[in-house]
Amino acid sequence: PYRDAGGEHRVLARAVIDASGTWWRPNPIGVDGLPVPGEGAASARIAYGIPDVVGKAREDYAGKRVLVIGGGHSAINVALALMELQDAAPGTEIFWALRHASVDRLLGGGLNDQLPERGALGLAARQAMTDGRLNMLAPFAVNRIETQGEGLAVDASLAGKPFSLAVDRIVVTTGFRPDLSFLGEIRIALDPVVEAPPALAPLIDPNFHSCGTVPAHGIAELAHPEPGFTIVGSKSYGRAPTFLMATGYEQVRSVVADIAGDHVAAREVRLVLPETGVCSAVGIVTVSASAGCCGGPAPADVDACCVEDAHAKAKGASGCGCATTPASTEAQETMAASIDA
Repeated sequence: PYRDAGGEHRVLARAVIDASGTWWRPNPIGVDGLPVPGEGAASARIAYGIPDVVGKAREDYAGKRVLVIGGGHSAINVALALMELQDAAPGTEIFWALRHASVDRLLGGGLNDQLPERGALGLAARQAMTDGRLNMLAPFAVNRIETQGEGLAVDASLAGKPFSLAVDRIVVTTGFRPDLSFLGEIRIALDPVVEAPPALAPLIDPNFHSCGTVPAHGIAELAHPEPGFTIVGSKSYGRAPTFLMATGYEQVRSVVADIAGDHVAAREVRLVLPETGVCSAVGIVTVSASAGCCGGPAPADVDACCVEDAHAKAKGASGCGCATTPASTEAQETMAASIDA
């Protein structure tokens, strides 16, 4: 059964594909996956996901002190949008809090990233850090939030030490989880930790895989005990944050081929994932947040540590002077082993 503008309906179907996503069920602030004390009471001043800070929600953020919590590309999008708002409303202050100590992997492969728009996001964020427009807080964990007048008092820990911060607004970009509430009468099987199909869960576990190391998969890994029912897209990944749209397209191709009776095509692998950027730790130059002059890793065929180093050497100089060197072969192999384990 389903509802639309015309009312309630019931349809008998041979196959059902759940591609409802996870966007409407964001994770709370707590590092343990639970809301922190005071989060619910402060909900009017907390946004989840990517609010339209330069459009519909402009008045909520212009000239305000804003805390962005999260270590993914949603957080980068929010931070960059707030910087755009900051250009028009200079009083806007931006604090970006990450649960982990390093942002190097998040910032991606720069000009070498096989997903160019993602690489551009990383380069823009790195430049913003260099310019001092983002107040970075890492590693950061919120313990409690208290509403004080028109603002919020955030009781947290920063690098393991007590830390307090007064802000006007909080934007939470800590990921999403699937809504399984309407599947109660369907026989589904899910991994208890990742909340993905049991055959898929070990392939996407973020403790062992990034988006580029997830093997291609389809109907064989997505099937549930309920005949004809599959979950595809970001929802199929449960709580794992390693989903790429390209993976979802391949899932749908495989599932539809199986429904059509072409079981051979359904089990073929027709996906090549990116090998640079945040999708792979191998071959990425590690650059500290303070070394923003680098502009990201140098092209693969150039003997240089970064983009600026490549430019400098092309002009006859000895280099850019950032003293950043590519990871050693041994270090690269170690990183690859840890990801592919």
